[in-house]
Amino acid sequence: MTLQYWYMLPVSILVATTAMASGVGGATFFSPIFILFLGLPPDVAIGTALITEVFGFASGIYAYATKKLIDYKLGITLLMATIPMAVVGSVASAHIPSQILKIILGVGLFAVALSFLRSPEIEDVSRMDNAIDGEGGGDREETVIKTAEGELIRYKVCNRFEGMTIAGVGGLFVGLISTGLGELDGYFLLQRCRVPSKVSVATSVFVVAFTALSASAGHFTRFLSVGGSVLETVFSIVAFTVPGVIIGAQLGSLVAMKISQKTMERSLGLLFILVAVFTLGEALL
Repeated sequence: MTLQYWYMLPVSILVATTAMASGVGGATFFSPIFILFLGLPPDVAIGTALITEVFGFASGIYAYATKKLIDYKLGITLLMATIPMAVVGSVASAHIPSQILKIILGVGLFAVALSFLRSPEIEDVSRMDNAIDGEGGGDREETVIKTAEGELIRYKVCNRFEGMTIAGVGGLFVGLISTGLGELDGYFLLQRCRVPSKVSVATSVFVVAFTALSASAGHFTRFLSVGGSVLETVFSIVAFTVPGVIIGAQLGSLVAMKISQKTMERSLGLLFILVAVFTLGEALL
């Protein structure tokens, strides 16, 4: 292990702060950074980004678990689809040519950017929450969550198979290019599965965290088998990014209270379009 990547500590603090404040997985930021600025091969960059992201998401899970907003039954159901697909993606990434993997990542970043630019307005989310609340009770009630504040949230999960299918596709992309699941899950759970927004976000974080853990385990196993300079590079980077994301995850919750969520989403949408252009440009030129 070397100290040549010491500057990744402040970079990772900034990235994790932004990621936690916006709800985006840190690997969405780290993968292009590792490819464009550190010059890592795409499969190594993606695996290293996922290993880093796991530590950042651990903080998020703790926060939502403390608030008692996670629907563990639904989360475990979705993980049955996402975990095997994430492992498939992590294995496949090692066999896809680097240029093709960069193209897939660039397209994925465009999709993430569009998800931010087309995110629902606060009024629309509130309207859907009210509609779900009106559907609760009686023979429709299936899930009752009592939050740490004593609030009772009642709902019935709809389109469960559709949710598992979408989550499985997202899991594949997590293993393949390190991003996609959170962006697919969050709004989908609210819009199609009829899960209240607060529970949707918390459950999505839970699912993404354990999916990323599975995908990163697949990548790390490959790094161990390769060994040599690849393993040394990975250790040298995560030695600085892991403490950085742990610190940044705590700062992110504070930043989220200071900046408009809509402003954050629009800004990140434009940023990811720019990064996608650079990623695709490097792959195609």
